[in-house]
Amino acid sequence: MLNRLSFIRMKTLALATAGLLISSAAGAQTTPTALGPIKQINAGVLNIGYVDAGPTSGPVVILLHGWPYDINSFTEVAPILTAKGYRVIIPHLRGHGTTRFLSDTTFRNGQPSAIAKDIVDLMDALKIPKAILAGFDWGARTADIIAALWPERVKGLVSVSGYLISNQEAGKAPLPPAAELQWWYQYYFSTERGKEGYEKYRHDFAKLIWKLASPKWNFDDATFDRSAASFDNPDHVAIVIHNYRWRLGLANGESKYDPYEQRLKTSPIITVPTITLEGDANGAPHPPETSYANKFSGKYTHKTITGGIGHNLPQEAPKAFADAILEVDTYTNNQ
Repeated sequence: MLNRLSFIRMKTLALATAGLLISSAAGAQTTPTALGPIKQINAGVLNIGYVDAGPTSGPVVILLHGWPYDINSFTEVAPILTAKGYRVIIPHLRGHGTTRFLSDTTFRNGQPSAIAKDIVDLMDALKIPKAILAGFDWGARTADIIAALWPERVKGLVSVSGYLISNQEAGKAPLPPAAELQWWYQYYFSTERGKEGYEKYRHDFAKLIWKLASPKWNFDDATFDRSAASFDNPDHVAIVIHNYRWRLGLANGESKYDPYEQRLKTSPIITVPTITLEGDANGAPHPPETSYANKFSGKYTHKTITGGIGHNLPQEAPKAFADAILEVDTYTNNQ
């Protein structure tokens, strides 16, 4: 019979074999060892949890996840890039994982420009003057905004679903019924019932979105549960609800972001070298490539990734996503 010490050792070994380690940050969560340990740093209004992988002297790539996803979307992307000599930074966005607000009194703001400023603040805190940005969903929108407002900080851009910069005025315009149907959760979140429902059923809700957004992706429960742990962040519901209410003009942002919003209202051209990607089975709302190709004035390429690839493109097609990052870097080197 095993004694207690032997049992603990065996359990620890089993966890290590499964690729799990416990974060030391408040509200500890699990993350694959393939991404490395979660580090924490104060940046702007946040203490941001992030992975920092690869050589510290390498060219920097910042990978930005979407909702309802987390840094695990890049578990297979990061090793491809670090093997090529890149330093890879993968932050938990506000309201996710081990990222926390520094003050209890700070407004839990989910407006896109605030999230973009978080990443610029992270770059400042890490003393990164310039990086390749790559993301999907909220992460792509964040990367697009940074490329538009702070182009001097962006060496190259990889954006799934293209140009995702929007504004409240545009959000007021009605869409055709089929398009409105795709945004059902946005209207659900506009109600108090929706807020309470997301608080109560956030994991079930996220799993439903995964299935709808990636109808041909056969992820298992372990894959989902690894990311779902990030939704237990105490600010998660507040950030998500505010984000979608803000888009419809049902919630105010913060005045300090007004200068950014004024510039974003003009749908600014993105001048940095860019590759946009789309999966051939993306079940989430997304614009057609023809609608945004003219929003990129630098060297630009669009690629459709085939094989039943849905919304979470970096996790469903990690090599294609990593290859796009490597390719866009050649655009910058050849300029």
